[in-house]
Amino acid sequence: MSDTTYAKGLEGVIAGESRICKVDGEQGRLYYFGYRIKDLAANATFEEVTYLLLYGELPTVDQLIDFSDRMRKSRDLSPPILQMIKAFPRESHPMELLQSTINFLSGYIDHKIEHSPTCNCRQTLHQIAQIPGVVAAFYRFKNGLDYIPPRDDLSHGANFLWQLKGEEPDPEDGKIMDKCLILHAEHSFNASTFTARVVASTLSTCYCSISAAIGSLFGSLHGGANEKVMAMVEDIDTMDNVRPWLETALEEKRKVMGMGHRVYKAKDPRAIIMEDFLRTLSRKYGETRNLDILKEVEKVFREKMEEKGKPIYPNVDFFSGAVYSLLGIPSNLFTPVFAIARASGWLSHILEQRSDNRIFRPKALYTGDVELPWPVLEERS
Repeated sequence: MSDTTYAKGLEGVIAGESRICKVDGEQGRLYYFGYRIKDLAANATFEEVTYLLLYGELPTVDQLIDFSDRMRKSRDLSPPILQMIKAFPRESHPMELLQSTINFLSGYIDHKIEHSPTCNCRQTLHQIAQIPGVVAAFYRFKNGLDYIPPRDDLSHGANFLWQLKGEEPDPEDGKIMDKCLILHAEHSFNASTFTARVVASTLSTCYCSISAAIGSLFGSLHGGANEKVMAMVEDIDTMDNVRPWLETALEEKRKVMGMGHRVYKAKDPRAIIMEDFLRTLSRKYGETRNLDILKEVEKVFREKMEEKGKPIYPNVDFFSGAVYSLLGIPSNLFTPVFAIARASGWLSHILEQRSDNRIFRPKALYTGDVELPWPVLEERS
């Protein structure tokens, strides 16, 4: 047997170097290029964080003005892309559309620029700027509504709400949506980001790499946890039912969605910020049911786990679905919203991978047979 260490799921294996993101699971801290997530969420726009992720430093005033202008002018979708979205099967999941559309987008840019493995993806920004429009257009077409062109006077988050609903978003709602995207923009070598880096390591295009990442995010073990949290809330229904529901779930060894994280041993710092957003919106709209049930689930579940010596805390998905619901986003768009945000992080990792590339080629621990005798066809059973 090889003396190479085997770790199922690559758990604990260092697969590469990165300056982009540090996840301090023990202390419950998260950094993008050295900046704390709570400082980014409090002070930055999503466009500013995208600049940070793509260039490795915060922009100056002039740089941010130029970058935001380019990003906003890249939002609108061309007629052939809209036609593809309109023709996509209505019963399909929007993540399936999103993965297909990303590669379709690549056919409507300068091939000399984008179809080179060394393309300057920082200049075009289509992969980041147009994903919100794709998601919004699919939702509207599916519901018999017209496409809403983007507005360049709105932030990335506010513009998504505008294109989705066709209504001027409340300024506070637009600001919260923009900051939710910041919280989801990057999280080191998670499954979808690692997928993007693996594809990028073959010197494939940015579009192919992000398309592959979207496919990974669509998996039930990666994206979509916030949608399942909201299904859990609906199943619980009332505050009085929280404890009996949890007791039954634990007896049946069912996972309590949104509680616990593979990396964090303390409360996810994004969950703390997302909870504040939920409190703000719940008070604003006088709808506290989801918040009340979620806080009771957190309290009772933590009590149960601490009795077993297993302190478990909420992750970002525990509160985000309730926030999105109050912002008027339907639950089947929660995972696409994750993709809208994470596109910046994926592209950051693709560019970093290319800067010092080596194609990924791990070993496999073979567990099958060897030297089997060849049976003639007539004697096989």
